[in-house]
Amino acid sequence: MSQLSIQIVPVTPFQQNCTLVFNSSDRRGVVIDPGGDVDRIEQAIEQTGIVVEEILITHGHIDHVGGAMALKANLGVDIVGPHKADEMLCGGIEDQAKMFGLDEGYENLVPDRWLDDGDTVTIGGYTFGVLHCPGHAPGHVVFHSAELRFAHLGDVLFRGSIGRTDLPGGDHATLIRSIKEKVLPLGDETSFICGHGPGGTIGQERETNPFLV
Repeated sequence: MSQLSIQIVPVTPFQQNCTLVFNSSDRRGVVIDPGGDVDRIEQAIEQTGIVVEEILITHGHIDHVGGAMALKANLGVDIVGPHKADEMLCGGIEDQAKMFGLDEGYENLVPDRWLDDGDTVTIGGYTFGVLHCPGHAPGHVVFHSAELRFAHLGDVLFRGSIGRTDLPGGDHATLIRSIKEKVLPLGDETSFICGHGPGGTIGQERETNPFLV
């Protein structure tokens, strides 16, 4: 059985993990959270030789979606996600860029399809369930494959930390509830990648993450 391959492309001054996830056999896959530096993302796509089928978005913060519209225009593929609760964030990307003093090139996001809890997406031929996990952002979603015991958690949970909740729409209690009710039940053996920094396993975070123990 073919497995998925992953290449992380750090982008923007926030060093966000734009992630290429693709089937190692036919090289078909997706780009998750192209936050900016579109030229760098396209170089990685060319170097890996993947055929991008969709652009997936975990949530509407600028470092995760700022380059999505430009990449869509260049690749001719749909943007899927996040949850519609992030519609206001997605429509304010250009304002976010001004707030952070970033250069031009960041565009407001208009997805082709919003996602809801219980939806599914296909990544490299594998079915991933969609979990709505608010707290870091109102419309944050997580992608999980039970078959592969693998998840992309965006900015919900990091190795040794959790997503910040001091940004507009953030709420600490809601984020902790999302982690405990949606993420931890994925199972200790489930490995994950996240929006910043290295990935890990759910079990490791359950036992050692200071926000959870």
